Amino acid sequence: MIDRPYFPESDLETARLELKTDIQAVINQSRWAGLKAGMRILDVGCGPGITSSALSTAAQPGGMVVGIDRSEERVEYARSKYGDENIDFVSRNYFHDLSDLGEFDFIWVRFVLEFHYQESAQLVKHLAKFLKTGGILCLGDLDYNCMIHCGHDDRMEKTFQKLATCQMKNNNFDPFAGRRLYQYLFDIGMTEINADVQPHHLIYGQLSDFDQWHWWKKIELAGLFSGHTFEEYEGGYEEFSAEFKKFFTSARRFTYTPLILCRGVKPDGQ
Repeated sequence: MIDRPYFPESDLETARLELKTDIQAVINQSRWAGLKAGMRILDVGCGPGITSSALSTAAQPGGMVVGIDRSEERVEYARSKYGDENIDFVSRNYFHDLSDLGEFDFIWVRFVLEFHYQESAQLVKHLAKFLKTGGILCLGDLDYNCMIHCGHDDRMEKTFQKLATCQMKNNNFDPFAGRRLYQYLFDIGMTEINADVQPHHLIYGQLSDFDQWHWWKKIELAGLFSGHTFEEYEGGYEEFSAEFKKFFTSARRFTYTPLILCRGVKPDGQ
């Protein structure tokens, strides 16, 4: 598997990852997947540690979480803010062998596979090696990531489609990762597979300060780092960005993004 850089990386990325995480949503989603008290958990791509903390809360009493992330900076941040006797943070490349970390009852992989479009199926198969027999592998990703809006014109809609194609080609980023999760689990022989769909973004009416900040960052990432030339707009990216912001700040706008969760159990003999 090819080790590729994390394209959204910036000085503000740790803050963005932490601020966008809904702790109660993580707890609810992990319990839906089958997380129970006392389980040993691997949080893949733990980022600044807030998801590991939520998973630890859901697994008490007796639960233990190992959070791994390729960013040493974010792992240090996670240790300083969320580290305790129930959580261990390790800077590791999750594409590499993780057998020294031991086996796990529950492996959580949320908002990771979307950054590995070409390697995601291989990564799921790789991570399943570190799951105990009878253990649970839970995958979560968005579908039509940041692409479903009502109230904008046809030109902007076509631009979103082109941005998605450019992200897949140039950044190995998959805006449609969520729809593929079931087949990843099916193809490696997982049993008791369940799926759930719920809104991750649901934005209408007055725009909150946080959603404005977060979506301005999303458009910057999707636009400036996509490789798309914005030939649809005479003023290029700047004109597109200004038009999107005008549309998105209107209380008439309706935006949503579905989150797809899939979980499966590792059978005997794998």
